[in-house]
Amino acid sequence: MFLYRVIVGPISKALVPKRYRPGVRQACYWLRSLLYLGNRVTCPCCGGRFRKFLPYGVTPRPNALCPRCGSKARHRLVWLYLKGKTRLLSDQLKVLHFAPEYVFRKQLASCPNLFYVTTDLGSLMAMVGSDITHVPFANASFDVVLCNHVLEHVLDDQRAMQELYRVLKPGGWAILQVPIDLHRTETFEDASIVSPEHRERWFNQKDHVRIYGRDYPDRLRAAGFRVQVEFYAKELPCDLRERYALRRNRPIYLCTKAK
Repeated sequence: MFLYRVIVGPISKALVPKRYRPGVRQACYWLRSLLYLGNRVTCPCCGGRFRKFLPYGVTPRPNALCPRCGSKARHRLVWLYLKGKTRLLSDQLKVLHFAPEYVFRKQLASCPNLFYVTTDLGSLMAMVGSDITHVPFANASFDVVLCNHVLEHVLDDQRAMQELYRVLKPGGWAILQVPIDLHRTETFEDASIVSPEHRERWFNQKDHVRIYGRDYPDRLRAAGFRVQVEFYAKELPCDLRERYALRRNRPIYLCTKAK
């Protein structure tokens, strides 16, 4: 967002206390969304209706980013899955959410049925500061764990997966999403690639340390999870996929812990 990045952002950093800056950013998003009001696409995360979504990505994809809440196609898919295929919004559950996305945190924090805990290494939106490889919660503490696009940043992702498994209750479930190259059989990682420039070249982003391949579910299983790979977007009618601007072949990884 040009207005926030070039004008409001720098002023906010200089004048606004750190804890209030996310609110300033969201106010800018709401103002931006007024320019895109329409009825061609709908964001299921915030309920906004627009003439189009914004382009987004390293190589910008058209019709990708919600101008109001900032949801991307992956956020919209996960939210629809949580609403349509789980009982997250109805059952009494204790939920641990790593690196909480604004669009999810706002919705889940207001659910009266949830005991909702957010955690991250340094996010202003997290309630508890923690390293995902050393989670400060007891064994079997949570019914649900949400962790989206975090593990690709973690050097010891196996330790992180084991920690997620440890804090999940028997019979509990987790959504553990990562960016994934479905054309790649095996995950690519190389500990010798350390500079931001080289990581961007090899892993597509400066703070990524690997590119997951189709073996990602096997890595989760090695940590103890039972893994079900679901292509939920394919279950939706074509007109809804277009209205929500979903990517048809994106998998959702539903991970469970045996009772």
